[in-house]
Amino acid sequence: MLVGPAKVLFMDEISNGLDSSTTFRIVKYMWQMVHIMDVTMIISLLQPAPETYDLFDDIILLSEGQIVYQGSRDNILEFFEFMGFKCPERKGVADFLQEVTSKKDQEQYWFKKNQPYRYVSVAEFSQAFYSFPIGQQLAAELSIPYDKTKTHPTALVTEKYGISNWELFKVCFDREWLLMKRNIFVHIFKITQITIMSLIALTVFWRTRMPSGTLPDGWKFFGVLFFSLMNMMFNGMAELAMTILGLPVFYKQRDALFYPPWAFALPIWVLRIPISFLESAIWVVLTYYTIGFAPAASRFFRQFLAFFSIHQMGLSLFHFIAAVGRTQVVSSSLGIFTLLLIIVLGGFIVAKEDIEPFMIWGYYISPIMYGQNALVMNEFLDKRWSANNTDPRINARTVGKVLLTSRGFFTDDYMFWVCIGALVAFSILFNVFFIAALTYLNPLGDSRAAVLEEDDEKKKKTLSGQMASEGVDMAVRNALQPNHAPRKGMVLPFQPLSLAFNHINYYVDMPVEMKKKGIGEDRLQLLRDVSGVFRPGILTAFVGVSGAGKTTLMDVLAGRKTGGYIEGTISLSGYVKNQATFARVSRYCEQNDIHSPYVTVHESLLHSAWLRLSSDVNTKIRKMFVEEVMELVELNPIRNFLVGLPGVDGLLTEQRKRLTIAVELVANPSIIFMDEPTSGLDARAAAIVMRTVRNTVDTGRTVVRNQELIKELSTPPLGSEDLYFSTKYSQPFVTQCKACFWKQHRSYWRNPQYNVIRFFTTIVIASIFGFILWKKGQQMTKQQDLINLLGAMFVAVFFRGASNATSVQAIVVIERTVFYRERAAGMYSALPYAFSQVAIEVIYVTIQTLVHCLILYPMIGFEWKVVKVLCFYYYTLMCFIYFTMYGMMVAALTPNIQIAAIVTSFFLNLWGLFSGFLIPRPQIPIWWRWYYWANPMAWTLYGLVTSQVGDKDALLEVPGEGDVPLKLFLEYYLGFEYDFLPAVALAHVCWVTGFYFVFSYGIKCLNFQKR
Repeated sequence: MLVGPAKVLFMDEISNGLDSSTTFRIVKYMWQMVHIMDVTMIISLLQPAPETYDLFDDIILLSEGQIVYQGSRDNILEFFEFMGFKCPERKGVADFLQEVTSKKDQEQYWFKKNQPYRYVSVAEFSQAFYSFPIGQQLAAELSIPYDKTKTHPTALVTEKYGISNWELFKVCFDREWLLMKRNIFVHIFKITQITIMSLIALTVFWRTRMPSGTLPDGWKFFGVLFFSLMNMMFNGMAELAMTILGLPVFYKQRDALFYPPWAFALPIWVLRIPISFLESAIWVVLTYYTIGFAPAASRFFRQFLAFFSIHQMGLSLFHFIAAVGRTQVVSSSLGIFTLLLIIVLGGFIVAKEDIEPFMIWGYYISPIMYGQNALVMNEFLDKRWSANNTDPRINARTVGKVLLTSRGFFTDDYMFWVCIGALVAFSILFNVFFIAALTYLNPLGDSRAAVLEEDDEKKKKTLSGQMASEGVDMAVRNALQPNHAPRKGMVLPFQPLSLAFNHINYYVDMPVEMKKKGIGEDRLQLLRDVSGVFRPGILTAFVGVSGAGKTTLMDVLAGRKTGGYIEGTISLSGYVKNQATFARVSRYCEQNDIHSPYVTVHESLLHSAWLRLSSDVNTKIRKMFVEEVMELVELNPIRNFLVGLPGVDGLLTEQRKRLTIAVELVANPSIIFMDEPTSGLDARAAAIVMRTVRNTVDTGRTVVRNQELIKELSTPPLGSEDLYFSTKYSQPFVTQCKACFWKQHRSYWRNPQYNVIRFFTTIVIASIFGFILWKKGQQMTKQQDLINLLGAMFVAVFFRGASNATSVQAIVVIERTVFYRERAAGMYSALPYAFSQVAIEVIYVTIQTLVHCLILYPMIGFEWKVVKVLCFYYYTLMCFIYFTMYGMMVAALTPNIQIAAIVTSFFLNLWGLFSGFLIPRPQIPIWWRWYYWANPMAWTLYGLVTSQVGDKDALLEVPGEGDVPLKLFLEYYLGFEYDFLPAVALAHVCWVTGFYFVFSYGIKCLNFQKR
């Protein structure tokens, strides 16, 4: 912000995470800027040191949304003395100002001993300020209008941005290019993925197995072209996660007028053109002649142009969806939902003639329709498909046109260029929409928890209806309650422990950047021969400037380091530290406040106490202890507030910090590590926290002395025993499962962004498919009827399941961060956590499937037989569950959501290819047929179609073959046998179980957190 031309600067809590000396240097520099460069600057600070406070010229003191004082720093103490409050010499002025308006802290500053103290409300302070000379002077100055003639005409800028449009574009282009180079791994990963997929495609549709010229030959070409199109679209889905990742920075810079939205969007579009070119070229070069498409060179380049246009359109579409969704969960659901609609209305899944008249508009606005038409026309209008049509039932001259006409595709060659033009137009349109969304939409969920104090007068009336005076002496108020005894803090039994560490050295691998500078060592030493002790009842502080190694030493002592090399000894009451035991008796308040976002403050504490207090503590005492801690840390006013995501919504920074400390205190530890517990807190909140810590220490706990005690405390006392627990965790396995499931249930219930979209898209998708397939379940007279049903069943469950798989990954990744903290704290093992997350998903998916089936089944018009209804529900349910399990599994096995999205789309493409729809099992090459059985989607399609129509003996009209019995066609063309359904049902159980176990393995054994 300082390097720009701004003359008015607003700075909010700029000292968070900084030590006092750094804060002082920064504020001193600001002071020099203000006085030398005539800049207007307003700064809010938390816990400013006296020397930092003295740098300010004017002070604005706010409390409960009202200005208490605004004026010179030199007169502020005079105002409060005028009100009866005096800052003691021992007290910093900044700390005094933050406490003097607080109801709990105000009384100690009352200095008019000849008058009884009464609470002075914020409203009274604010009103009194305008009767004080400083306030009167301020009001007088504000009453005089500003004389605009004294201002030079060029004093204010007349342009919104500091540089020209071309310069804006160049700067944003350079930045986007730099980001692409820094994120090259993702792009290499995508290119590798499309290369592998093209190799798989060419081995499945090898040219020796792809004859041409006849009607049966054409169906396989339809399948490979549709698969290629889907692969291009799915490969673009990685743009969703990458675009969303950059949106928070964009919104900040857009609002600060760094650049307009178009300058952000256009470089993304331009720089994706080479990527589209490269990925399309890889696909076409590897597959075109190996699969055996039309051999003419012109057809080769036309197919490349079609894929390039499709890829560009897909990227533009996903950029637009990301800008509309703005979060990973919403965008993933919208992305799959949109993809489903444009594909099902694209003319391949359901032929144009079979789309109901009231839905035909969707066919013409589907960009996939134009891409599909361009691809199939390029192939089937070639001369090798020009053999005469011998089927009199189809009005077309050549075999190629028969194939196109049977699916409702265009048959005129010039329409290829119309389709390419339409794809280019869609790309431009989606980019325009992308820019519009960036311009007019703001980040989702930008809200904060705020504690609105009740009206003071109401509070006083509640406390005592007999108190008529506006202010009441706090001592008198307590005296009016003779039966009220001071409440004692609850102390659960625990074992006081000492911690000694001797000659601790900590190394990490030498960073590559430092090696490039000529440093030859293999390791970088961060801690050098550090020794010390912590004793019960003594509060120990680590002091040092930022980067001194405070957090590193804490992480080493607490056993939280996941990498590096540790030397030295750490002993617990004289015995060598065992991390499993140590996690039971120690707690770590991390610098980053990590909590589950969709539970309340009270529920967070209940969950922590439930899992971490001894199983001997009954429920009543546990809840009482939680209430005691909430009162101690002053969390009662926000007990029912959702925690929220840091920096997005929910609790304020200081509220979140107090929650972090309370979550550890309810565990009743013997040793507590606190890493910068007052960072981000104002002086009053910091005082609350430190009073809590002091009270904790006074109970005999060790809260993180000198060299002569190290030897003493490193030796076990005579008669002592090593600390031992019969179980690794405080609670048994079943209780861990119950507690984890309880929290997951609360989290899911309060996450409408995830679940409302899940059910909304389910209802809409089921309704759309119901209208498209209206009463076609019993209409089995032509081969196309069965293909329509097969395609609709495939797309309905495949895309709905894919939506579950992609949207659940954001939830898993968010909760995984919390899981790392809670597992390191010894709250529970990985298996109860995995079980609870799977169990809650299964419940919601069961309801989701019920909604899906209740809408879709009657609209399609399947038979109302109990067995068929139950089979339809069972196969759909198991399909949605294993898709969800698959998404969770991939998230557990990958380090971040971007890689998870790429891996997910890769295997979803494979599932679609080998499902039995694009290429039936009997036509799959023998060397790939094993993957048909290793593909869960193939089993689902087998079960859904066969259970509904596999027992029918109707005759199908098959082009070029005449009438064929339906049951025989299913068996010989698709490989579906009705008697095999029991094995299909059992296979679904195996898939769900397998994905669950791999997910549990990933959660238990993989840790992507680097410390």
